[in-house]
Amino acid sequence: MLAILLAGFAFAVEKPDVIWMDKLDAKERGVAVPEGTYAVWVWADDDKPATISIGGQTLTAAAKPKKDKKPGYAWINAGNLSITAGQPNLILGPTVASFALSTRPGFDPAKAMPDMRVLDRPDAVRDERALTVKHTDTVFTMPVYPELPKWETTAERLRRRTLVANGLLPMPEKTPLNAKITDRVTHDDYTVEKVSFEARPGFLVTGNLYRPVGKGPFPGVVCPHGHWEHGRLENTDVCSVPGRCITFARMGIVAFSYDMVGYNDSLQISHALNDDKDKLWAVHLFSLQLWDSIRAVDFIQSLPEVDPARIGCTGASGGGTQTFALTAVDPRIKVSAPVNMISSRMQGGCLCENAPILRMDNSNMEIGALMAPRPMIMVCATGDWTRETLRVEYPAIRSIYALYQKTECVDVHLVNAGHNYNKESREAVYQFFGKWLLGEEERYKNFSEPPFTVEPEAALRVFPDKKAPEGYPGKDQVIAQTIEANRAKWDAILPKTEGDAAQFRTIYGAALADVLGATVPRPNDIAPERKGYEERDGYVVERWILRRPAAGDSIPAILYRGRNIPVQDAVLIVPGDGKAGLADVENGGPGPLVKGLIEQGHAVMTMDAFLIGEHHSATERTVRVSEGRFMDTFQPTDTAYRVQDVLTAAAYLKNRRDLTGVVTVLGLGQGGMWSLLAASLDPGIGKALVDANQFKNNDDQAWVETYYVPSIRSIGDVATAAALMAPRPLYLFNTGAAFDVSRMRRAYDAVKAATLTVEPGPLAPDTIAGFIKG
Repeated sequence: MLAILLAGFAFAVEKPDVIWMDKLDAKERGVAVPEGTYAVWVWADDDKPATISIGGQTLTAAAKPKKDKKPGYAWINAGNLSITAGQPNLILGPTVASFALSTRPGFDPAKAMPDMRVLDRPDAVRDERALTVKHTDTVFTMPVYPELPKWETTAERLRRRTLVANGLLPMPEKTPLNAKITDRVTHDDYTVEKVSFEARPGFLVTGNLYRPVGKGPFPGVVCPHGHWEHGRLENTDVCSVPGRCITFARMGIVAFSYDMVGYNDSLQISHALNDDKDKLWAVHLFSLQLWDSIRAVDFIQSLPEVDPARIGCTGASGGGTQTFALTAVDPRIKVSAPVNMISSRMQGGCLCENAPILRMDNSNMEIGALMAPRPMIMVCATGDWTRETLRVEYPAIRSIYALYQKTECVDVHLVNAGHNYNKESREAVYQFFGKWLLGEEERYKNFSEPPFTVEPEAALRVFPDKKAPEGYPGKDQVIAQTIEANRAKWDAILPKTEGDAAQFRTIYGAALADVLGATVPRPNDIAPERKGYEERDGYVVERWILRRPAAGDSIPAILYRGRNIPVQDAVLIVPGDGKAGLADVENGGPGPLVKGLIEQGHAVMTMDAFLIGEHHSATERTVRVSEGRFMDTFQPTDTAYRVQDVLTAAAYLKNRRDLTGVVTVLGLGQGGMWSLLAASLDPGIGKALVDANQFKNNDDQAWVETYYVPSIRSIGDVATAAALMAPRPLYLFNTGAAFDVSRMRRAYDAVKAATLTVEPGPLAPDTIAGFIKG
C-alpha cells in the first residue's frame, strides 16, 4: 500500500507503508502518519549533513563521501523512528528537499527517482511562460509583413479571433431594432433627435441622431464616445461629442452618437460588468459594446436619407478602441478615424477595451491595420500614449497599406495637446472625411469648425429622469438571454451529417485553437534537451525537457522505448497531477499502467504540463507572474498552456525517427480535458482516451475553477472538441453522473465509422491497454 504526496500530485490509500513528501508539500499541507516504526529517508545535498525532526525526534544523516566532489542530491537513510499516529510536528533541515517514511523492508526511494523526475536536483524547470508578463502598458513592436499574402493570413486569424472573443462567430441573429426616434429639435442647417433601439431583444442602445437639412442621400457616421466624464454629452474644450456631430450634420453627414454600456441613458448594465462565468460565453463589456456598434451601423443604414455604401466611424480614447474594433470586423465602415488610441505602449485601461484573448500575440496596431486598405486617419497627441505615433504606430500601419499599394488612404495628424478630441483634432477628421466620405477634397482640405451651440442636457437625454424604462430586462436577464443566444447559435452549426462535419471543420475548426492560443508545432519548432538516459531490461528510459524556443516553454517528460524494436507506436500519458504518480515508488521503475503498455510494445511518454510536477521545485512553488487586470486579454490561461503542452509533446513523438508517428493520447484526472482539447486540434493524434474525471461540464462555475478559458463555452466546448475529433476513436471514461456526453454523442453520430466509447467508471490499466492495442 502506498501514499505519495509530491508537488502538484496527491495520492493516498488507507494504512500506507510508504509516505513520501517534498518539503514544499510538507510546508503547505503537513503530514499524517499512522502509528509504526519507520525507516526515515531524506533527499538532501549529499555534501552536507541533513536533519529531519518528526514529533520532537531528530535524526541527522551524515554527508556522503564522494570521489568526484561534484555537488549533488542523493537519498540517504537517516535511521529509524517509532512514530505515534497523528500529524506530528515536522521540521526539515535546510539541505533536505524531500523525505520518505517506510515500514516496507528493503525500501529504497532512489530506485524510483529516474521514473519520477527529469532533473537530478530539486529544482524547477524554467518555463518562461510563468515569468513573462504582458499587459496594457507593455511596449509592443508590430511584426514586419514583407508580402501581402503573409499579412492577409494574419489578418484572417486576427479577425476570426476578434469575432470569437466577442461571441460573433457565427454572427448572432439581427433581431428587430424597434427603433424609437423622438423629440426632434430643428435648426436652420441640422436637426437633433433622441434615439433608442434594441441591439438585442430588450437591450437598449441610446443616443442622439444629428441630420443634415435636405433629402440626401447622405453619408452616415457612427460616433462612439470615450471615457469622458459626461460620455456622449461631453462638451468641453478637450472634447465635444455634440459639437463633432453638429459639424458633421452641417457638412451633409448623418451622425449618430451613442452611449457606452452603463453611461448616460444606457441604464440596464453597469460599466463595471466583469464576471469570469460570463466570459466563458464571450459576454463582457467589450462584446456588448462591439455588438452595439454593429447594430448602430444597422440603424444608421436603415434611415431613408442615408447612403448605406458610405458609412464612417470615429471616436476618441475608449471611443477610438470601439472604432478600430468595429472596423476590424465590419466591412461596411468605409472611412474611419480612431483618435488618441492606437498605440504601441498602452492598449486601453478599461474592462470595455480588453476583451479576453484579444491580444495574445498582437497589439492594437495590428487590429487597427485591419482597416486597410480602407481610408483611415490616425489622430494623435503629444501629451498621451500616442505621442510616438508619427515614428512608430503610423509607419507600422502604413506598411500594411503599402502592401495594398494604397498608402494615400492612410494619414496621420499630431496635435500638441493632452488626451483629447479637441477642435484641432476634429478639424483633421472633418478634412479627411470630407475627402473620403463626401468626395469633396478641395472643399474641405482647409475646413475649420464653425461655432456651435449644444442643446441643453434635457433635450439630449433619452431618459431625462435617469431611470431605466419599465418593461425592459435588467442585467441578469440580458446576460442570460445573451448566453442562451450564444449557446443556441453554436448548437445550430454543430454537425448533424457527415457533410456538415467536413464543412464545420473547414469554417469553424480554427475557433477552438483561437480561444486557446494553441498551435500544432512544426518539427523544427521543438528543441528538446535530453537530461538522462538509462538502459534497462528490454527498454531504455530517456529524460527530456521539451522546449519551443520561440515560446519559452519547458515540458519535463520521461520516454520509455524498446531497445530492440526498430520503430514503435507511441502513447502519451498526460496525468493531471504529474508524471511522478505513474512510477512504482515502492519497488522502482514504471508503475503498472506504463509497464503494461511497454510490455505491449508501445513507446510511452509521461509528462508534466504547465505548472504541474517539476514546474515546481521540491522546496518552493512556482507562482505565475501576473501584472495588471487583464491577463486573459494578453496571455493564454493555465488550462490553455496545458493543452499546448500536450500538443507539443505529441508533436515531438510524431516526429521522432525511431517511432512510427502514430500517437495515442491518454489523459488522466484533469489531464483528460487537456488531452481531449489537444487531440481535437491535432488530426495527427490517432486516438484519445479521456478521463472525464466526473467533471460537471454544464456548470459554468466548474469551468471557471477547473478549466478557465474565455469564450470556450460560446464555441461548444466538449461538443466542438468531439466534432473535430471524429471520426478518430475516442474513449471517454469516468464520466459518472456529472459529465454530460449527449452533445458529444451527436457530434460522433454525424460521422460514419466514428467510434465514441463511454464508460461511467474509471478504467483498469489492462482495459486501457486493450483499447490502445485495438
